[in-house]
Amino acid sequence: MILRAKGIVAGRDGEWIHFDYVPEETSVRNGSAGVIGRLCVIGSHINEAAIEALFA
Repeated sequence: MILRAKGIVAGRDGEWIHFDYVPEETSVRNGSAGVIGRLCVIGSHINEAAIEALFA
């Protein structure tokens, strides 16, 4: 169960994708980034391997 997720990840065309997630509400937009992307997921019984595969 994921209670909250947010992050900045590299897109395919050199753009950066910013996202925020809480149950029943999602926000995704393009924007600038710092030196590296970041990702934070808060919840219980999180399948870390599945999340890593999404962003690999």
